[in-house]
Amino acid sequence: MKRFSQLAIPYVVWVILMILLPMLLILFYAFTTQGNEIINFTFTFDHFIRFFTDHDFLLILWRSLVIAFKTTVICVLLGYPIAYFIARSSDRIRNILVLAITLPTWINMLVRTYSWIGLLSEGGILQNLFGLQDTELLYTEGAVLLGMVYNFIPFMILQINTSLCKMDSSLLEASADLGANKLQTFLRVTFPLSLSGVISGIALVFLPAVSSFFIPKLLGGGQFFLIGNVIENQFITVGEWNFGSAISMIMAVIMMLCMYLIRRVDEHNNGGRQKKA
Repeated sequence: MKRFSQLAIPYVVWVILMILLPMLLILFYAFTTQGNEIINFTFTFDHFIRFFTDHDFLLILWRSLVIAFKTTVICVLLGYPIAYFIARSSDRIRNILVLAITLPTWINMLVRTYSWIGLLSEGGILQNLFGLQDTELLYTEGAVLLGMVYNFIPFMILQINTSLCKMDSSLLEASADLGANKLQTFLRVTFPLSLSGVISGIALVFLPAVSSFFIPKLLGGGQFFLIGNVIENQFITVGEWNFGSAISMIMAVIMMLCMYLIRRVDEHNNGGRQKKA
């Protein structure tokens, strides 16, 4: 057993170097002011005060949460029927459909997002196909939302499909034997038992959507600014690493709170189901 535990040492070293140390560095920058040539840092809360007292930054944060919420809702509404159809298909068809869902994820997300620029641009395929020459499709909130849903919906579909495939089919048969129709069976058996997959999908969609920066940058054209773009701008353009680190820490806290709430909802759902059983 001791010999097997030693195999985890490279992983632990990798976690320390690639995750823990960068997070500690961001934490250090967030609570300090920029040093001088003698590397003399001063601890301060000014960066956090600046963020929460600036109406523009709070507005951008709220916009990021709203667009992430919209993305998550659309992914649930579109992803659940697709996952349900895949789960109810034969094994051969199911494998083909799962491959079709995962195939786009094999391509870099940045490349996939770039492809939408050609589709949504003026004189592009969608404008000519649907006769929308007078409608601006690119560099709008709709374009950003479309890019978010396109990139993140596979995570929702796969999570729900996994939950549906693990469901005991005898429960559906028992529901039919007790006189329930298909709608009642879905509402009282199928959907409650698949909630764990829905909740996992929500976590995998909402968290990356709220912090995404290159999708709104490419499809929003700089006109639709989200909190991820603010962080990128502070590090790369403005050069205020301390303030950018403070915003990053704020987003990290928000994400951890979201993960905690999602976990509590999942635990409550599982506990309630066991109690009813």
